[in-house]
Amino acid sequence: MYDEKIRAKEEICRIMRRTYECGLTTSLGGNISMRLGSLMLITPSSLDKASLSVDDIAEVDIESGENLTKSLRLSIESSMHRLIYLKRKSAVAVLHAHPVYSSLFSSSSEEIRTDITAESYYQLGRVKKTPYALMGSLELAERVSDDALSSSALLMEKHGAITISDKSLLDALERLECLERAARMSLFARFLTLEGLNDEEKKELDKMK
Repeated sequence: MYDEKIRAKEEICRIMRRTYECGLTTSLGGNISMRLGSLMLITPSSLDKASLSVDDIAEVDIESGENLTKSLRLSIESSMHRLIYLKRKSAVAVLHAHPVYSSLFSSSSEEIRTDITAESYYQLGRVKKTPYALMGSLELAERVSDDALSSSALLMEKHGAITISDKSLLDALERLECLERAARMSLFARFLTLEGLNDEEKKELDKMK
């Protein structure tokens, strides 16, 4: 279990660094977590996301919410991550960040088009938008975790994006990158005439999921 925990924390540090280097979040913004048995491993608050080490990753008891690493200050969104794991039993990884284009759509009445390419439709389906609540609040945690039961890619209104994976942390990052690309394409699509996927093509992709 010890070696497995170390490997999981190393993976969190690696993916957090990639998230920052890809411009998907800021130096102190965003948070990443993984489920490991009854534990939630999560990035801390107020530390440089590009230079985290294994010793910086906090451990939380999923059931009780107790911080088992008292020396580390938990992310203000730790309750949101924990409630996702409590409600969506299949979830193994959660990634929250503030990508520019997706965040723009989080403050817009328009939706991100996921039907422009097969990849974005397959990875994302229809992107849900969770109604606004104060960041770090239990209200936001409840709303996001409820929406995570039916969607793996969410926009938090006037806040940012969150992706959930039942497979791996890398899969959650892939989904976030795909979401940001779909948001960019949705903006650029205003200047082009696009056909997008038709109903038959969507049904074929749905069967692949």
